[in-house]
Amino acid sequence: MRKRFLTVLALSAGIITGTSNSFAQKNKVFTVKANEVKAEVQPTMWGLFFEDINLGADGGIYAELVKNRSFEFDTPMMGWKEQKEGNAAGSMLVHNRGAENLGNPRFLRVKLKSDDGSLGLTNEGFRGMGVKKGDKYNFSVLARQQGEKSVALTMELVDAEGKKIGTATLTPEGKAWKKYTASITATDTDQKAKLNIWAKGAGTLDMDMISLFPENTWKNRPNGLRADMVQLLADMKPGFLRFPGGCIVEGRTLDERFQWKKTVGPVEDRELLVNRWNTEFKHRHTPDYYQTFGLGFFEYFQLSEDLGAAPVPILNAGMACQFNTGELVPLDQLTPFVQDALDLIEFANGPADSEWGKLRASMGHPAPFNMKYLGVGNEQWGEQYIERYKVFEKALQEKHPEIKLITTTGPFPDGKEFDYLNTTLRGMKDHKVDIIDEHYYRAPEWFRENVTRYDSYDRKGPKIFAGEYAAQSVAIASPDNKNNWNAALSEAAFMTGLERNADVVVMTSYAPLFAHAEGWQWTPDMIWVDNLRAYGTPNYQVQKLFSTNVGTHVVPVLLNKKPVTGQDGAFASATIDRNTNELILKVINTSDKAMQNEFAVEGVKKLAAQGTHTVLRSDNLNQENSFEHPDAVSPVQKQISVSGKSIKLDLQPYSVNVIRVKLS
Repeated sequence: MRKRFLTVLALSAGIITGTSNSFAQKNKVFTVKANEVKAEVQPTMWGLFFEDINLGADGGIYAELVKNRSFEFDTPMMGWKEQKEGNAAGSMLVHNRGAENLGNPRFLRVKLKSDDGSLGLTNEGFRGMGVKKGDKYNFSVLARQQGEKSVALTMELVDAEGKKIGTATLTPEGKAWKKYTASITATDTDQKAKLNIWAKGAGTLDMDMISLFPENTWKNRPNGLRADMVQLLADMKPGFLRFPGGCIVEGRTLDERFQWKKTVGPVEDRELLVNRWNTEFKHRHTPDYYQTFGLGFFEYFQLSEDLGAAPVPILNAGMACQFNTGELVPLDQLTPFVQDALDLIEFANGPADSEWGKLRASMGHPAPFNMKYLGVGNEQWGEQYIERYKVFEKALQEKHPEIKLITTTGPFPDGKEFDYLNTTLRGMKDHKVDIIDEHYYRAPEWFRENVTRYDSYDRKGPKIFAGEYAAQSVAIASPDNKNNWNAALSEAAFMTGLERNADVVVMTSYAPLFAHAEGWQWTPDMIWVDNLRAYGTPNYQVQKLFSTNVGTHVVPVLLNKKPVTGQDGAFASATIDRNTNELILKVINTSDKAMQNEFAVEGVKKLAAQGTHTVLRSDNLNQENSFEHPDAVSPVQKQISVSGKSIKLDLQPYSVNVIRVKLS
């Protein structure tokens, strides 16, 4: 992610405008050379970037409804409110076990002095709790009784007005910690529900890991992921999933970096960490933003497998975020960081009887995850990054030469930081550099103007991962950026350049992925959610069109014998899919007039008599999708007729077009 200081970098809105000269030529003929393969498209071409920003994990895709479930926030009772019914007398106090349980030291002790009345807790959830009428919600708690008498618990779901819309009861037994569960069925739908827990009966009860999950999760896994959010990802058929970020990897300080080993094993033992986006932006301070790591590295690998996507983990390179503290691990003290990388490979790929493979197996996945890629660092720059990368590369190359290493050229697509890293990484003959990660958050016009960016890249050098990109409608990191059609259309134009250069560009992903409507820090974002709904932006629809129409081999599509890179507002790329024996054309019309086009296909005996034409468009460049109108910009598909080896189409203004036709 771009950092705070980038907000001062103003960008123009880059609104696309058509000109009368755009249509001096009617019936332009594009030539598609279907038998001239220029590059093989990697299965990882179009993928996903995930980072826990904008309540992306806790409060987002991780379906836990209780905030601060184990009282580990810096303010232990944040998210909780004490309640009282009748003449109840007693106390609720947070206890800290310290070294006895470093991963989860705090718990709540509830002491009631009599049977008269009840003491209660209310959890507000993540901007409320979204519950649906008729759905089941699974409550769980770690609890133990401290006295001879038992304290009983009543759990209630209440709506925004305090009306009861679901209830359950349980009574913990014994003085040993034990997990207790109950099911609550909601009798109404509410975006802003809350959870009440009432304790009744003279006695003392300890509680920890108070949790509430919808029963309806992705693949119905207990305590799993939000099904609607994952479904939007699955619909894209992504080639990879990059995780866990992003600047989350680096941390504001090294102590706050993402450490994968603290995110695996029993959920109750995973050590909570403040989210580095907690107070990063003055316009969106979010002091209740923490990482519980219920969504940890095992779950990331599992999600990748569910999506049919290659897992692409990124690890800390011994450097904190250089826009914050820029702390460094001395070179002679990097061993633990390098060992983390080696152990991660064993966790992902090792046999079930190895040290870390055994942990993976104990979590329910004896088979390896087949990890092939590993990123060293996120957006680092300067000599200090090169020094540390060399240490990682040497150790990883010696023990795991099969793993492709991903490096970085920093946070910018140009400038001195980029130039230094790009030149240095490409010039390292004695060190393995497989893939270089480039990031660009720029104005929409930048994306149209840079569609030829990779045309002149060295075909024999490292490959490219376009790891984070998004058109910024106002300015980098501005809270006023919009996911409008102008931005999405410009990204589509740029993506034709990525596809044309698939012999260089092997991975690409839009960023950020998710944003909660009431908990975001950064805009724009690909998918927006609230507590009950989720929708894809126009940018999502563009990404989905490309990723579900990927093809296997790039072939030329030419206008006047040149690649189509903006002539009269047109951008184009073409692939053939040898699995389905189809020609796939992607043509972007960024002008304000319809284009009358003919696509003459060479190198085939004939085309099928019919094909499909999918159009994504809007006349309004400021058009956005929304919760109320999630399909305002959405694709429409129709059948088209084909004559011989020619496809004739009128391409509408401001449109992204995908044409698929069977080859002879």
